[in-house]
Amino acid sequence: MKHAFSALAGATALVFSLIAAPAMADDEGIIVYNAQHESLAKEWAAGFTKETGIKVTLRNGGDSDFSNQIVAEGAASPADVFLTENSPAMALVEAAGLFATVDADTLAQVPQEYQPSTGKWVGVAARSTVFAYNKDKLKEDQLPKSLLDLADASWKGRWAASPSGADFQAIVSALLQLKGEAATADWLKAMKANFSPYKGNSTVMKAVNAGEIDGGVIYHYYYFGDQAKTGENSKNVGLHYFKNQDPGAFVSISGGGVLASSKHQKEAQAFLKWVTGKGGQEILKTGTSFEYAVGKDAQSNPKLVPLADLQAPKVDPATLNSKKVIDLMTAAGLL
Repeated sequence: MKHAFSALAGATALVFSLIAAPAMADDEGIIVYNAQHESLAKEWAAGFTKETGIKVTLRNGGDSDFSNQIVAEGAASPADVFLTENSPAMALVEAAGLFATVDADTLAQVPQEYQPSTGKWVGVAARSTVFAYNKDKLKEDQLPKSLLDLADASWKGRWAASPSGADFQAIVSALLQLKGEAATADWLKAMKANFSPYKGNSTVMKAVNAGEIDGGVIYHYYYFGDQAKTGENSKNVGLHYFKNQDPGAFVSISGGGVLASSKHQKEAQAFLKWVTGKGGQEILKTGTSFEYAVGKDAQSNPKLVPLADLQAPKVDPATLNSKKVIDLMTAAGLL
């Protein structure tokens, strides 16, 4: 009788667990709103699934689109995890109170400078601001010493950027945090007078390479990605790193966070832990994204200037203000 009772109890517990637990095997697994490189996220998802058996469904889009979508969806969002290219999108979702706290074990895998002060999300990769220049048009002693120098009238018609993209807007958000609203507004006004607009960092680099423009503000990995292919869009391009804690030396943190509304908290947290751990960070070293690895003791692609040598300014990614940046850029006539 005792044996029959225990068997019945076990069967009842099994039925209850099947009803209560989300059916991970039968549905889409965890849903990741992915604004990172599609190829990088695919490698992360495949590596995680291979190691854990947990399925990952990627929905690909952009930083700004997804962050605004998550805020609009609120607690009804189907997303379990949000991955971005830049920090302001993470800060927007965090400000809306929609992230769960990241597991302490995961936060411990990433140095403090590559995560927000709040612990509501964590850095998964990083990218550096650079001034890409045409080597036939500019010599090293003619390069801007600071990002702020590009406001000078001597740079009128000589530099480019992609103001509508989340990448450049992240750079402006760092400028805002470092120099304040008045200085940022002044710089943007001068930018409007001086720069040439292009759509997309790769288009900026192509224009620099072709000699259409002397230089442009982009992220480093566009150059390295092209060099790893044919190099046809970067063969005449040099990269200038501003260093010296200059706003132009800003390193943008790509973030990962678990939505508080996720019905797969355990699995979503496990995914974030894997991405920031050895397996996920190794993909940054060996893959084709050319983004920086940010995990403790993780190695980046050897072709990149080491993160420690970039002399980036200290910025708290939790307080990067994308809404204010949009307002300031719109007021300057850039959007």
